Amino acid sequence: MAWLVWSPLVANLVLGLLGPWMARTLPPGATVRLVPAVMVVVALGAGIVLTTLGFWSFAQVPQVALLGSWSAGRLGHEQPWPVEAEAAAGICAASLLAAAVTTTVRIVRDLFRAARASRRLMPGPDGVVVVPDSLPEAYSVPALPRAPARVVVTTALLRALDDDERRVVFAHEAAHVSGRHHVHIQLAQLACAANPLLRPTARAVRFAVERAADEAAARQVGSRHLVAQALARAALAKAAALRAAGDAGGRGLGSTGMSPVSLSATDGQVAKRATALLTPAPRPRRAVAVGLLLLTTVTLVGALAAMDQLDDRLDQAAMPLACPAAKFAHGC
Repeated sequence: MAWLVWSPLVANLVLGLLGPWMARTLPPGATVRLVPAVMVVVALGAGIVLTTLGFWSFAQVPQVALLGSWSAGRLGHEQPWPVEAEAAAGICAASLLAAAVTTTVRIVRDLFRAARASRRLMPGPDGVVVVPDSLPEAYSVPALPRAPARVVVTTALLRALDDDERRVVFAHEAAHVSGRHHVHIQLAQLACAANPLLRPTARAVRFAVERAADEAAARQVGSRHLVAQALARAALAKAAALRAAGDAGGRGLGSTGMSPVSLSATDGQVAKRATALLTPAPRPRRAVAVGLLLLTTVTLVGALAAMDQLDDRLDQAAMPLACPAAKFAHGC
């Protein structure tokens, strides 16, 4: 069953190649709930496999073998792969771990900044913060420690939309808050930091988050056509304001490019989202969901097999109590 050790790496390749298609095929809500969690598990499983491979070469360093009370020579005879390949795997694992830690620190920093900004926002009677701004924009800030959730809308957007379209925007942003969509996006970001193969899937998750909020808004207002109309009008108003200001970079108050924590209705491939809303609501795809669960299971089994194999080899290479320490590098 040695092939199981490689199954997490295969699962990463499969999810990297098919993940965007799976995210598009599933209903948006299912994508948001399932795919980021699977990404984290699969990235973690690949990291475990790379770490165990890297430890093979590290464990053969004489000083490390002495500390671990195993024979470096005997362990070298047991190793299944060239020591250079194992060392490369270890370096890769360390690099990916550093990237994941850096991403985690950045996410925590963004959350603290968002919490401070949220505490400064004073909502109106309906809980919506109206900000004077010439850029049509609406976005949500999630509930954070000592900072309640906020839905922020600019005066320019309120002027650009009628009452029904405003209800759509508010429902969209409320769906981001109630669904805690920022958590799913951050999980996907963390997974693709730990494994760059998953970056296309992370982008698909970001799109699915916006689609899930669109579908929630459509259910609340009772019209998919109205949601598509509101999104299109808001996006056109924002584009016109950016052209008028000569700001092609789109530096708006609520731009998702400015704040990784906030989520905006007017960003995120509006044309594709509007087109999806003009077609029937997506149906459940059980086969795709089962495929994601299968990838998760295979990854977990493979990671456990890799750790078990390493533990068995270290036990076999353990030095007898009577073995002189001076001979540990060559075995007893």
